[in-house]
Amino acid sequence: MNTLKLLAVMVLTVTLSALSITTEEGGYKIGDVATDFSLENIDGKMVSLSNYKDAKGFIVVFTCNTCPYAVAYEDRVEALNKKYASKGYPVIAIMPNNTDVKPGDNMEAMKARAKAKGFTFPYLMDKGQKIYPQYGATKTPHVYLLEKTKKGNIVKYIGAIDDNYKDANAVKTKYVENAVDALLQGKEIEVKETRAIGCTIKV
Repeated sequence: MNTLKLLAVMVLTVTLSALSITTEEGGYKIGDVATDFSLENIDGKMVSLSNYKDAKGFIVVFTCNTCPYAVAYEDRVEALNKKYASKGYPVIAIMPNNTDVKPGDNMEAMKARAKAKGFTFPYLMDKGQKIYPQYGATKTPHVYLLEKTKKGNIVKYIGAIDDNYKDANAVKTKYVENAVDALLQGKEIEVKETRAIGCTIKV
């Protein structure tokens, strides 16, 4: 009996260690293949990356209604979609927050915000908060640029939209635009990772 108990404790310890390692390392790295998802859009329809047959890739943005940083970037996210959706890189926005903690991010609030701002991109809810941990997103906004390949959707850039969240007119480096432009031109992305600036995702 003691041997069985010892074995059980050892198994539990190893399992917890493995889980803690996964959590710490968590999320995609540059070059990883991002798995697809099926999330509800503000129009009630389920959206997956596989729905976009003609896409060359995706600008996946974890964002929300209630974070001042996310709000400051809304117009820039919309501008990204208007510039790149027609070139094969649409914006896919995902709201990752726990709506019990942040009711201002619930589906009705998302619908109202999208209507008020005239979003032209899908605004999806990460119900159950299953997708953002897969990506490793920690902030709103947090961007993952994916390139569609035969191997799957490869992560090519992770981080911030640009280098100035306070003032769009004072931006010196447009990280996401530079990365998408490089992919469209068949060139290497110079800056593949930056630190996302924003509010922590609420769990």
